[in-house]
Amino acid sequence: MVRDGYYYGFSLILASALIRGVTDSWLWSALPLLPAAFFLWFFRNPRRVIPQEPGLVVSPADGKVTEIVNITTLDGKGIRISIFLSVFDVHVNRSPVSGLLKSVRYQPGKYLNAMNSASAEQNEQCVAVMETEDGQLITFKVIAGLLARRIVFHPRRGQLLGRGELVGMIKFGSRCDLLLPAGADLQIKLGDRVRGGTSILARLSPPTEGKFASAPCCLRCEASDRT
Repeated sequence: MVRDGYYYGFSLILASALIRGVTDSWLWSALPLLPAAFFLWFFRNPRRVIPQEPGLVVSPADGKVTEIVNITTLDGKGIRISIFLSVFDVHVNRSPVSGLLKSVRYQPGKYLNAMNSASAEQNEQCVAVMETEDGQLITFKVIAGLLARRIVFHPRRGQLLGRGELVGMIKFGSRCDLLLPAGADLQIKLGDRVRGGTSILARLSPPTEGKFASAPCCLRCEASDRT
C-alpha cells in the first residue's frame, strides 16, 4: 500500500473511534469505517514480477487498452497506446522502460472523461520523456479523468529509472498514454487488460535514423506526496 492509503484510512478509523467515544453508538461510529476500508483497498500496491528481457516496454498502469493509433508529429511517426483506469484498478504508475528520465512536465487542464480522446491534450496531466539505453525516446502521459484531481509523480529530470519501477500514482480514475517509436512490435491489442510493470506492451526495434521522439519538456511535475 502507498502512503496515502494510511493517511486516508487511519484518519477515518480515528474519526470512528472519536464518534464512538462521544455518542456511545456503534451504529454511528461504524459509518466512517466503510470509506476507510475503501481507501485502504484503493491505495494498494501489489508486488509485480518485472520482465527482464532487453528491449521490452511494459505497461505503466493497470487498466484496459482503449486505443492504439498511429500518430505523426513534427518529430516523425509513432504509435500511441491509451490505457483507461477505472476506479477499481490499481492506481500506482510504473516506468515502462529502463533509462534516463529526460524531462517531466506538469500541465494543468480540464477533467474530461478519460475515455474522451480530447482528454489526451486538454486534461490535467504529467508528461514524462525517457531515453532508453540504446537512445530511443519513450513518452508516457498520466492523465487526470472525471474523478481524479491529483497527479503524483516522484522522479526528477536526470534520474535513472528501472523498468517497472514505481514512479507515482493518480487518484480516483484516469488514463495513461504511451508514445512509442513507429517500429515498435506491439504485443497487445485493443480491449486487452494490462497490469502495470508486468504486461508487455511492445518490443523495441533497434533504433534507426529519424526515430520518433517527443518534444522536450522542462516544467516540474507536482510531487509533494511520496509513497
